[in-house]
Amino acid sequence: MPKMICLILGGGRGSRLFPLTGSRSKPAVPIAGKYRLIDIPIANCIHSGFNRIFVLTQFNSVSLHRHISNTYKFDVFGGGFVEILAAQQTQQHESWYQGTADAVRRNIPYFAEGDYEHVLILSGDQLYRMDFQEMLQTHKASQAAVTIATLPVGEKEATGCGIMRVDEFGRVNDFQEKPRTPEALDRVRTSQGSLERLGFSDPDRPFLASMGIYLFNRNTLIELLASGGATDFGKELFPQTIKNHHVQAHLFDGYWEDIGTVGAFHRANIELAGEDPPFDFMIGDKPIFTRPRYLPCSRLNGVTVRNSLIADGCVIGPNTVIENSVIGVRAFIDDNVVIRNSYVMGCDDFEPKHLREANSRTGRPNIGIGAGSHIENAIIDKNVRIGRNVRLINQSGATEFDGPPAFVRDGIIVIPKFTVLEDGVII
Repeated sequence: MPKMICLILGGGRGSRLFPLTGSRSKPAVPIAGKYRLIDIPIANCIHSGFNRIFVLTQFNSVSLHRHISNTYKFDVFGGGFVEILAAQQTQQHESWYQGTADAVRRNIPYFAEGDYEHVLILSGDQLYRMDFQEMLQTHKASQAAVTIATLPVGEKEATGCGIMRVDEFGRVNDFQEKPRTPEALDRVRTSQGSLERLGFSDPDRPFLASMGIYLFNRNTLIELLASGGATDFGKELFPQTIKNHHVQAHLFDGYWEDIGTVGAFHRANIELAGEDPPFDFMIGDKPIFTRPRYLPCSRLNGVTVRNSLIADGCVIGPNTVIENSVIGVRAFIDDNVVIRNSYVMGCDDFEPKHLREANSRTGRPNIGIGAGSHIENAIIDKNVRIGRNVRLINQSGATEFDGPPAFVRDGIIVIPKFTVLEDGVII
């Protein structure tokens, strides 16, 4: 068993993903129709041979806990586990986590004991594949105290990331969180010669961005957190650490998407439905795991589908057109519906026939999307009831709008969970 403990940070309130995070934590947000964001880092850990995993969270953790407890079960002899560590009041601490470093500091007792040698810290809202064994090899070969996974980016992306400058051997000698000014950018620009020696040769990406993936020697991490009051890794801990410790960069140049905003979340899902998606949930014997569901096959009757993903248990009526979209589990879509560039998350449960008949008598929309509706550039959260002939097309062209019943973020219409839209509504 590798002497590694993995800590996945569940994030804060997730305000940039609101209203998708109105009733769930960021790692619990559904992606690609049948997965949750938390499934990505957990699968990367398991495929890397690291199966002792804690998920740190404090906001809306109920659905996340339910998903993890129903999904990740290990045999009693292997020693593996995935457990939630929710923020709690103690004799020493009565407040919420104050940042990423503070969240880890408050949970030191869970990894200070035992035979762990290394601590791998991950974010819970990113889409990527990485073999953490390679990162561990970089860490050991360089005899580093801390190793940070890094991605080459251009100047535009650099202003929104933690950027580090490294020497020709990959050792980090400067770290700036979100450098905005030309002077700050020049300070953390890695020379082209150093990049070429490290295996990169793209002059348009001279900046190395932190991916939010950190590997620490356990004793070093405990020492750093215990000796100071840093609350955040990027803003405080790393700029201090590089002065007195060997901090190494582990370079990664594959697909990586930070699902931090509604716009990024929508774009990532639509790209997954394309003809040549940048991320594959099923690669050989290394699939992304998720909760097993025993659902029937989806039933499509005279439906036109182009560049889309349709999950299990869906019922889609005749003359419906679905293009560049993702349809989640148990979605019910009536006839003559048009869905383009959208993510319909589906439902948590099937609505029984007698309830649908009762809805028809009272005029209440059924769970799902009613006949004749038109939906474009939207995210429809779970268990939403959309009536007949509803048009969700962002008619005003708004980029930001606060509902209810609908929200607009980054130009994308978002219909929150459990919303009811009556017949004929136009947004």
